[in-house]
Amino acid sequence: MTIRTFVTGTTGFVGANLARLLVQEGYAVRALVRPNSRLDNLQDLDVEIVKGDLNEPNLYQKMHGCQVLFHVAAHYSLWQADREVLYHNNVLGTRNVLAAARQAGIERSVYTSSVAAIGVGEPGEVVDETHQSPLEELIGHYKKSKYLAEQEAKQAVKQGQDIVIVNPSTPIGPWDIKPTPTGDIILRFLRRQMPAYLNTGLNFIDVRDVARGHLLALDKGKTGERYILGNQNLSLKAVLDQLAEITGLSAPQKSVPAWLPLSLAWIDERILAPLGKPPSIPLDGVRMSHQPMYYNASKAVRELGLPQTPIRTALQDAVNWFVAQKYVEVAYK
Repeated sequence: MTIRTFVTGTTGFVGANLARLLVQEGYAVRALVRPNSRLDNLQDLDVEIVKGDLNEPNLYQKMHGCQVLFHVAAHYSLWQADREVLYHNNVLGTRNVLAAARQAGIERSVYTSSVAAIGVGEPGEVVDETHQSPLEELIGHYKKSKYLAEQEAKQAVKQGQDIVIVNPSTPIGPWDIKPTPTGDIILRFLRRQMPAYLNTGLNFIDVRDVARGHLLALDKGKTGERYILGNQNLSLKAVLDQLAEITGLSAPQKSVPAWLPLSLAWIDERILAPLGKPPSIPLDGVRMSHQPMYYNASKAVRELGLPQTPIRTALQDAVNWFVAQKYVEVAYK
């Protein structure tokens, strides 16, 4: 019998890749989308689209007949002005979605958290699922909202729901429609708009491995456990060097002193934004970048069988997708 899945966030980066994988694997997909969402990522995809909102009171009615929930949707913003919408969508939205799943008789749920909810260790330290930065030490309202949303999932588990938590790191690959901050870095590199780089680092993973990790969590994940869906820890400079090898374009050779973007971001958000100028550099994003965010995904590899596609492959496919979708017109080797 075909397993019917209810999936939130399918118009976004991870959700679109998950929806494609689910269809490919023979699952029936019912996708919740906001009435004003762009549906480009769902074009020509055999999914049932239902329009609605994470916080609507009768959401359970739209889940009827589904056995599985993938709650992928979240509001991502590093702007301090977006504080209220972050908590409304990420925390209250998660609470409502999981309550609706319980009311609809959903048998098992996979909740998409983030490594942002885990936080970071000491400078340069690689942390795993056992680490937890205190809420007050998480930088920015996005990270705080994802931590609190994860607590909603854990509370639902205590109340008897079967929920597995996955914490993707930094995905790279196709269908990055918005694009994400990482996709924006790739685009700025392709457009030759990156004369210098920040001395920071992240854990990267092919977005299609993240999608596969969701299915593996559904099949093999332990109720109430969280699994980091990540792969390789790389400095931003190393990623830019790989992009240079892929494209034949030159990578920036100079780093930016930390105080410069911090000062610009502070002026942007604290002085110019209140005067009506749209800010261009998020202060919390700059503060986050001061420390590499490195993670150990061996638990997901060991317990779930999470694939580890080379990051170079993900970068190559991301470049090809952006060019094919005409985000950038660039000649490279």
